[in-house]
Amino acid sequence: MQSLQYIWQLRGWPRLSFDEGHLAEEVALARRAQGLVEGKLAALGFQERQDLSAEAWAQDALATAAIEGEQLDLLAVRSSIAQRLGASAFKGPAAPRHVDGLLSIMDDAVVKASEPLTHERLQAWQAALFPTGFSGMRPVRTGAYRTQAMQIVSGPMGKETVHYEGPAASEVPAQMEKFLDWFNASREDSLAKAALSHVWFETIHPMDDGNGRVGRNIVDLCLARDAGETSRLVRISQRLLDQREAYYNELGRAQHGGLDVTPWMVWFVRQVRIAWDAAGAVLDTSLEKARFWAAHAGAPLNARQAKAVNALLDQGPGGFEGGISTRKYVSLTSTSRPTASRELTELNALGVLKQAGAGRSTRYYINLPGWLPQQQ
Repeated sequence: MQSLQYIWQLRGWPRLSFDEGHLAEEVALARRAQGLVEGKLAALGFQERQDLSAEAWAQDALATAAIEGEQLDLLAVRSSIAQRLGASAFKGPAAPRHVDGLLSIMDDAVVKASEPLTHERLQAWQAALFPTGFSGMRPVRTGAYRTQAMQIVSGPMGKETVHYEGPAASEVPAQMEKFLDWFNASREDSLAKAALSHVWFETIHPMDDGNGRVGRNIVDLCLARDAGETSRLVRISQRLLDQREAYYNELGRAQHGGLDVTPWMVWFVRQVRIAWDAAGAVLDTSLEKARFWAAHAGAPLNARQAKAVNALLDQGPGGFEGGISTRKYVSLTSTSRPTASRELTELNALGVLKQAGAGRSTRYYINLPGWLPQQQ
């Protein structure tokens, strides 16, 4: 099958098209989900918002790397983000240079979202991903467009299946010039622009390596132009990782189809909407946690009790898959079994936790409506 690239070559690179009517409903739903998140966020304090933003950023960094088959150290990612946000209290292992590079380009896309997208900026993003000039043992051309042919293949050597072949390397600079001219001049809705720019960039596949991460960073930039730093809460790479097979299939269909990319656009904007919905669910938990602590502000909890309650709150309804037992409390707080039993009984008496069962089956749950087992 011919890719979009070859169709563009034959037709003098006309603009991709999409049916705005079919896309409008998904855009409206995504905007509604975004508005709900922004409303909920206003009810949280600065530190809570920053903590949520940092964790979402960390998880999305892990996800965009995982899509490419790379596993990052979560603690190292969190540590680097904490330093960037000025939260020096968080201590973790130092992040490797390529991890710092990934976080730097993600930060650049958000903080400098309003700045033009240029050849130099894209090339700097890609170079930051490969600070040693290698991807594993393979040398990578960095800070420049590729100079060799590009194929996406799978299968054993000698029996490879070619899934996609990009344009000739000699054509990449001119094609990227057209892409950037459109990107910087376009006044299309940011969600439509994110979807369209992603399929366009990935079809050109201009870099020797790192195209997926750079392409998703362009998406982050589009979302940040619309939602500012609130866009950090939208874990779009996490959503794409969760739907990795569908992501590749939809992208492949768009690349091998005609110039009408409406199905891809609708699918992609739907993923953004679902990511906003997920961000809203995280905020709901944070708001409930804040209200819970406000209701129990005067409770005389020690550090161990507060730690256990926070851990249960973080787990959500039915925390720890069956509440917290004396044994789990001992493991969590590193205290003795008698102390654990006494402190859990105190939390129950204070109304912070609610006991379920008896004897060896005794469990404790957060005392909130809907957080107790069904039979309770």
